[in-house]
Amino acid sequence: MMLHLIACLAGFIIDRFYGEPKVLKHPVIWIGSYIKRCTTVWNKGHHRKMKGAFVAISTVFLTFVVTLFIVFVSYRIHPVVGCIVEAILISMALAQKSLAQAAYDVERPLVEGDFSTARQKLSWIVGRDTEMLDEANITRGVVETVSENTSDGITAPLFYAFLFGATGAWVYKAINTLDSMIAYKNTTYGEFGYVAAKMDDAANVVPSRVTGFLILIGTKNVSGLSWKERFQKWRIDAKKHPSPNSGYLEAATAYQLGIQLGGLNAYGGIISHRKEMGEPLHTLQASHIHATVHQMYRASTLFLIIGLLIGGMFIVT
Repeated sequence: MMLHLIACLAGFIIDRFYGEPKVLKHPVIWIGSYIKRCTTVWNKGHHRKMKGAFVAISTVFLTFVVTLFIVFVSYRIHPVVGCIVEAILISMALAQKSLAQAAYDVERPLVEGDFSTARQKLSWIVGRDTEMLDEANITRGVVETVSENTSDGITAPLFYAFLFGATGAWVYKAINTLDSMIAYKNTTYGEFGYVAAKMDDAANVVPSRVTGFLILIGTKNVSGLSWKERFQKWRIDAKKHPSPNSGYLEAATAYQLGIQLGGLNAYGGIISHRKEMGEPLHTLQASHIHATVHQMYRASTLFLIIGLLIGGMFIVT
Protein backbone atom coordinates (compact mmCIF):
# COMPACT_ATOMS: atom_id res chain seq x y z
CA MET A 1 0.00 0.00 0.00
CA MET A 2 2.84 2.39 0.87
CA LEU A 3 4.56 1.79 -2.47
CA HIS A 4 1.25 2.33 -4.20
CA LEU A 5 0.82 5.76 -2.55
CA ILE A 6 4.42 6.65 -3.35
CA ALA A 7 3.76 5.77 -7.00
CA CYS A 8 0.71 8.05 -7.06
CA LEU A 9 2.66 10.92 -5.52
CA ALA A 10 5.66 10.41 -7.78
CA GLY A 11 3.47 10.10 -10.87
CA PHE A 12 1.72 13.37 -9.99
CA ILE A 13 5.03 15.18 -9.49
CA ILE A 14 6.52 13.79 -12.71
CA ASP A 15 3.52 14.97 -14.70
CA ARG A 16 3.46 18.39 -13.00
CA PHE A 17 7.08 19.25 -13.71
CA TYR A 18 8.11 17.01 -16.60
CA GLY A 19 4.95 16.13 -18.49
CA GLU A 20 4.68 13.51 -21.17
CA PRO A 21 7.86 11.60 -22.07
CA LYS A 22 9.29 12.76 -25.37
CA VAL A 23 10.88 9.44 -26.33
CA LEU A 24 7.91 7.11 -25.91
CA LYS A 25 4.78 6.68 -27.96
CA HIS A 26 1.96 7.68 -25.64
CA PRO A 27 -0.36 4.76 -24.76
CA VAL A 28 -3.40 6.86 -25.69
CA ILE A 29 -2.18 6.71 -29.30
CA TRP A 30 -2.28 2.90 -29.19
CA ILE A 31 -5.71 2.91 -27.59
CA GLY A 32 -6.96 5.42 -30.12
CA SER A 33 -5.60 3.38 -33.03
CA TYR A 34 -7.47 0.31 -31.82
CA ILE A 35 -10.72 2.28 -31.43
CA LYS A 36 -10.31 3.85 -34.86
CA ARG A 37 -9.74 0.52 -36.60
CA CYS A 38 -12.68 -1.09 -34.83
CA THR A 39 -14.89 1.87 -35.69
CA THR A 40 -13.99 1.62 -39.38
CA VAL A 41 -14.94 -2.06 -39.41
CA TRP A 42 -17.96 -2.13 -37.09
CA ASN A 43 -19.70 1.24 -37.31
CA LYS A 44 -21.93 0.30 -40.21
CA GLY A 45 -25.02 -1.73 -40.97
CA HIS A 46 -27.37 -3.04 -38.30
CA HIS A 47 -26.91 -3.58 -34.55
CA ARG A 48 -24.54 -0.65 -34.16
CA LYS A 49 -25.26 -0.28 -30.45
CA MET A 50 -24.21 -3.89 -29.84
CA LYS A 51 -21.13 -3.50 -32.01
CA GLY A 52 -20.20 -0.30 -30.18
CA ALA A 53 -20.63 -2.06 -26.86
CA PHE A 54 -18.19 -4.75 -28.00
CA VAL A 55 -15.65 -2.13 -29.05
CA ALA A 56 -16.00 -0.28 -25.73
CA ILE A 57 -15.73 -3.39 -23.57
CA SER A 58 -12.86 -4.88 -25.57
CA THR A 59 -10.93 -1.60 -25.43
CA VAL A 60 -11.27 -1.43 -21.66
CA PHE A 61 -10.46 -5.13 -21.24
CA LEU A 62 -7.32 -5.02 -23.38
CA THR A 63 -6.10 -1.90 -21.57
CA PHE A 64 -6.76 -3.58 -18.23
CA VAL A 65 -4.88 -6.78 -19.18
CA VAL A 66 -1.84 -5.05 -20.70
CA THR A 67 -1.43 -2.55 -17.85
CA LEU A 68 -1.97 -5.16 -15.15
CA PHE A 69 0.61 -7.42 -16.79
CA ILE A 70 3.22 -4.65 -16.94
CA VAL A 71 2.65 -3.66 -13.32
CA PHE A 72 2.60 -7.28 -12.08
CA VAL A 73 5.84 -8.22 -13.84
CA SER A 74 7.54 -5.02 -12.64
CA TYR A 75 6.71 -5.70 -9.00
CA ARG A 76 7.82 -9.33 -9.37
CA ILE A 77 11.23 -8.12 -10.56
CA HIS A 78 11.58 -5.90 -7.47
CA PRO A 79 9.20 -3.74 -5.41
CA VAL A 80 11.24 -0.63 -6.20
CA VAL A 81 11.15 -1.42 -9.93
CA GLY A 82 7.40 -1.92 -9.69
CA CYS A 83 6.92 1.38 -7.88
CA ILE A 84 8.98 3.25 -10.49
CA VAL A 85 7.14 1.66 -13.42
CA GLU A 86 3.77 2.31 -11.81
CA ALA A 87 4.71 5.94 -11.13
CA ILE A 88 5.67 6.44 -14.78
CA LEU A 89 2.43 4.85 -15.96
CA ILE A 90 0.39 7.04 -13.61
CA SER A 91 2.24 10.16 -14.75
CA MET A 92 1.41 9.32 -18.38
CA ALA A 93 -2.27 9.05 -17.47
CA LEU A 94 -2.29 12.62 -16.11
CA ALA A 95 -2.28 15.85 -18.10
CA GLN A 96 -1.34 18.77 -15.84
CA LYS A 97 1.58 20.15 -17.82
CA SER A 98 0.14 19.42 -21.27
CA LEU A 99 -3.19 21.03 -20.34
CA ALA A 100 -1.46 24.13 -18.97
CA GLN A 101 0.76 24.33 -22.06
CA ALA A 102 -2.23 24.11 -24.39
CA ALA A 103 -3.94 26.91 -22.49
CA TYR A 104 -0.89 29.16 -22.50
CA ASP A 105 -0.37 28.51 -26.21
CA VAL A 106 -3.68 30.32 -26.72
CA GLU A 107 -3.13 32.96 -24.05
CA ARG A 108 0.21 34.26 -25.36
CA PRO A 109 -0.96 35.33 -28.83
CA LEU A 110 -4.23 36.55 -27.36
CA VAL A 111 -2.39 38.93 -25.01
CA GLU A 112 -0.31 40.13 -27.97
CA GLY A 113 -3.43 40.84 -29.99
CA ASP A 114 -2.70 38.07 -32.49
CA PHE A 115 -6.25 36.75 -32.66
CA SER A 116 -5.59 34.64 -35.75
CA THR A 117 -2.95 32.52 -34.01
CA ALA A 118 -5.01 32.36 -30.82
CA ARG A 119 -8.01 31.05 -32.77
CA GLN A 120 -5.84 28.47 -34.51
CA LYS A 121 -4.35 27.23 -31.23
CA LEU A 122 -7.82 27.10 -29.67
CA SER A 123 -9.09 24.94 -32.53
CA TRP A 124 -6.58 22.29 -31.48
CA ILE A 125 -8.25 21.78 -28.10
CA VAL A 126 -11.97 22.42 -28.73
CA GLY A 127 -14.48 21.05 -31.19
CA ARG A 128 -16.30 24.33 -31.87
CA ASP A 129 -15.67 26.65 -34.80
CA THR A 130 -13.08 29.27 -33.84
CA GLU A 131 -12.60 31.35 -37.00
CA MET A 132 -14.74 34.32 -35.93
CA LEU A 133 -14.29 34.36 -32.15
CA ASP A 134 -13.39 37.54 -30.26
CA GLU A 135 -11.22 37.74 -27.14
CA ALA A 136 -14.05 36.95 -24.73
CA ASN A 137 -15.15 33.84 -26.63
CA ILE A 138 -11.59 32.63 -27.24
CA THR A 139 -11.02 32.93 -23.51
CA ARG A 140 -14.28 31.18 -22.75
CA GLY A 141 -13.25 28.24 -24.93
CA VAL A 142 -9.98 27.81 -23.03
CA VAL A 143 -11.53 28.32 -19.59
CA GLU A 144 -14.27 25.76 -20.28
CA THR A 145 -11.75 23.23 -21.62
CA VAL A 146 -9.30 23.60 -18.74
CA SER A 147 -12.13 23.45 -16.19
CA GLU A 148 -13.62 20.27 -17.64
CA ASN A 149 -10.25 18.60 -18.06
CA THR A 150 -9.18 19.34 -14.52
CA SER A 151 -11.29 16.29 -13.76
CA ASP A 152 -11.12 14.34 -17.04
CA GLY A 153 -7.37 14.77 -17.45
CA ILE A 154 -6.10 14.88 -13.89
CA THR A 155 -8.23 14.16 -10.84
CA ALA A 156 -10.35 11.38 -12.39
CA PRO A 157 -7.38 9.21 -13.48
CA LEU A 158 -5.71 10.06 -10.17
CA PHE A 159 -8.86 8.95 -8.32
CA TYR A 160 -8.74 5.55 -10.00
CA ALA A 161 -4.99 5.36 -9.51
CA PHE A 162 -5.52 5.71 -5.76
CA LEU A 163 -8.15 2.96 -5.86
CA PHE A 164 -6.57 0.49 -8.29
CA GLY A 165 -3.09 1.72 -9.13
CA ALA A 166 -1.81 2.39 -12.64
CA THR A 167 -4.23 -0.23 -13.95
CA GLY A 168 -7.19 1.77 -12.66
CA ALA A 169 -5.82 5.01 -14.10
CA TRP A 170 -5.40 3.46 -17.53
CA VAL A 171 -8.78 1.75 -17.54
CA TYR A 172 -10.21 5.22 -16.92
CA LYS A 173 -8.08 6.66 -19.75
CA ALA A 174 -9.42 3.99 -22.09
CA ILE A 175 -13.00 4.93 -21.18
CA ASN A 176 -12.25 8.63 -21.60
CA THR A 177 -10.58 8.03 -24.98
CA LEU A 178 -13.61 6.07 -26.14
CA ASP A 179 -15.82 8.97 -25.10
CA SER A 180 -13.73 11.52 -26.98
CA MET A 181 -13.65 9.44 -30.17
CA ILE A 182 -17.04 7.80 -30.59
CA ALA A 183 -19.48 9.18 -28.00
CA TYR A 184 -21.10 11.82 -30.18
CA LYS A 185 -24.84 12.38 -30.31
CA ASN A 186 -25.21 12.38 -34.10
CA THR A 187 -26.28 9.98 -36.82
CA THR A 188 -22.77 8.61 -37.25
CA TYR A 189 -22.02 7.72 -33.63
CA GLY A 190 -25.35 8.01 -31.78
CA GLU A 191 -25.89 4.27 -31.46
CA PHE A 192 -22.32 3.06 -31.87
CA GLY A 193 -20.96 5.26 -29.09
CA TYR A 194 -23.92 4.87 -26.72
CA VAL A 195 -22.22 2.42 -24.32
CA ALA A 196 -18.96 4.36 -24.40
CA ALA A 197 -20.81 7.54 -23.43
CA LYS A 198 -22.59 5.83 -20.54
CA MET A 199 -19.34 4.32 -19.29
CA ASP A 200 -17.68 7.73 -19.28
CA ASP A 201 -20.65 9.33 -17.50
CA ALA A 202 -20.52 6.69 -14.77
CA ALA A 203 -16.73 6.85 -14.37
CA ASN A 204 -16.78 10.62 -13.85
CA VAL A 205 -19.63 10.96 -11.36
CA VAL A 206 -17.47 11.05 -8.21
CA PRO A 207 -14.28 12.79 -9.49
CA SER A 208 -16.16 15.62 -11.21
CA ARG A 209 -18.23 16.52 -8.16
CA VAL A 210 -15.34 16.25 -5.72
CA THR A 211 -13.12 18.35 -7.98
CA GLY A 212 -15.79 20.98 -8.50
CA PHE A 213 -16.26 21.20 -4.74
CA LEU A 214 -12.49 21.55 -4.23
CA ILE A 215 -12.44 24.40 -6.73
CA LEU A 216 -15.10 26.16 -4.66
CA ILE A 217 -13.38 25.72 -1.30
CA GLY A 218 -9.72 25.66 -2.24
CA THR A 219 -9.12 28.29 -4.92
CA LYS A 220 -9.15 32.07 -4.88
CA ASN A 221 -12.63 33.57 -5.05
CA VAL A 222 -12.79 36.91 -6.86
CA SER A 223 -16.53 36.94 -7.53
CA GLY A 224 -17.45 38.77 -4.34
CA LEU A 225 -20.19 36.24 -3.65
CA SER A 226 -20.38 34.52 -0.28
CA TRP A 227 -19.51 30.84 0.12
CA LYS A 228 -23.17 29.97 0.69
CA GLU A 229 -24.26 31.83 -2.45
CA ARG A 230 -21.58 30.20 -4.59
CA PHE A 231 -22.33 26.70 -3.27
CA GLN A 232 -26.07 26.99 -3.87
CA LYS A 233 -25.69 28.52 -7.33
CA TRP A 234 -23.01 25.96 -8.26
CA ARG A 235 -25.33 23.04 -7.55
CA ILE A 236 -28.11 24.61 -9.63
CA ASP A 237 -26.02 25.73 -12.60
CA ALA A 238 -24.03 22.49 -12.83
CA LYS A 239 -27.18 20.71 -13.97
CA LYS A 240 -27.62 23.10 -16.91
CA HIS A 241 -24.71 21.54 -18.78
CA PRO A 242 -25.57 18.86 -21.37
CA SER A 243 -22.99 16.60 -19.72
CA PRO A 244 -24.04 15.14 -16.36
CA ASN A 245 -20.54 15.80 -15.01
CA SER A 246 -18.78 18.66 -16.81
CA GLY A 247 -21.14 21.28 -15.41
CA TYR A 248 -19.77 20.73 -11.91
CA LEU A 249 -16.34 21.88 -13.09
CA GLU A 250 -17.41 24.76 -15.32
CA ALA A 251 -19.97 26.14 -12.87
CA ALA A 252 -17.41 26.07 -10.05
CA THR A 253 -14.93 28.01 -12.18
CA ALA A 254 -17.60 30.50 -13.24
CA TYR A 255 -18.57 31.32 -9.66
CA GLN A 256 -15.01 31.48 -8.37
CA LEU A 257 -13.90 33.89 -11.08
CA GLY A 258 -17.13 35.87 -11.32
CA ILE A 259 -17.60 35.11 -15.00
CA GLN A 260 -20.26 33.52 -17.17
CA LEU A 261 -19.62 30.38 -19.19
CA GLY A 262 -21.80 28.71 -21.79
CA GLY A 263 -23.66 30.56 -24.52
CA LEU A 264 -23.52 30.34 -28.30
CA ASN A 265 -21.10 27.99 -30.06
CA ALA A 266 -20.89 26.92 -33.70
CA TYR A 267 -20.06 23.39 -34.81
CA GLY A 268 -19.49 22.98 -38.53
CA GLY A 269 -21.40 26.19 -39.11
CA ILE A 270 -24.39 25.03 -37.06
CA ILE A 271 -25.19 27.31 -34.12
CA SER A 272 -25.73 25.66 -30.76
CA HIS A 273 -26.76 27.33 -27.52
CA ARG A 274 -25.48 26.00 -24.22
CA LYS A 275 -27.23 27.31 -21.13
CA GLU A 276 -25.23 29.95 -19.29
CA MET A 277 -23.57 29.17 -15.96
CA GLY A 278 -22.33 31.73 -13.50
CA GLU A 279 -22.87 35.48 -13.46
CA PRO A 280 -21.03 37.98 -15.72
CA LEU A 281 -19.61 40.04 -12.86
CA HIS A 282 -16.37 40.36 -14.83
CA THR A 283 -15.83 40.49 -18.60
CA LEU A 284 -13.97 37.45 -19.95
CA GLN A 285 -10.42 38.35 -20.92
CA ALA A 286 -7.07 36.65 -21.45
CA SER A 287 -6.08 36.96 -17.77
CA HIS A 288 -8.85 34.49 -16.91
CA ILE A 289 -6.90 31.77 -18.73
CA HIS A 290 -4.00 32.13 -16.31
CA ALA A 291 -6.42 32.18 -13.37
CA THR A 292 -8.08 28.97 -14.55
CA VAL A 293 -4.76 27.15 -14.98
CA HIS A 294 -3.72 28.22 -11.48
CA GLN A 295 -7.07 26.98 -10.23
CA MET A 296 -6.49 23.66 -11.99
CA TYR A 297 -3.12 23.22 -10.29
CA ARG A 298 -4.49 24.11 -6.87
CA ALA A 299 -7.58 21.86 -7.05
CA SER A 300 -5.49 18.94 -8.37
CA THR A 301 -2.97 19.33 -5.55
CA LEU A 302 -5.75 19.37 -2.96
CA PHE A 303 -7.19 16.22 -4.54
CA LEU A 304 -3.76 14.56 -4.29
CA ILE A 305 -3.32 15.55 -0.64
CA ILE A 306 -6.75 14.20 0.30
CA GLY A 307 -6.04 10.93 -1.51
CA LEU A 308 -2.70 10.55 0.27
CA LEU A 309 -4.25 11.30 3.65
CA ILE A 310 -7.04 8.77 3.16
CA GLY A 311 -4.55 6.18 1.93
CA GLY A 312 -2.29 6.90 4.91
CA MET A 313 -5.19 6.36 7.30
CA PHE A 314 -5.72 2.89 5.83
CA ILE A 315 -2.04 2.08 6.33
CA VAL A 316 -2.09 3.21 9.95
CA THR A 317 -5.23 1.25 10.77
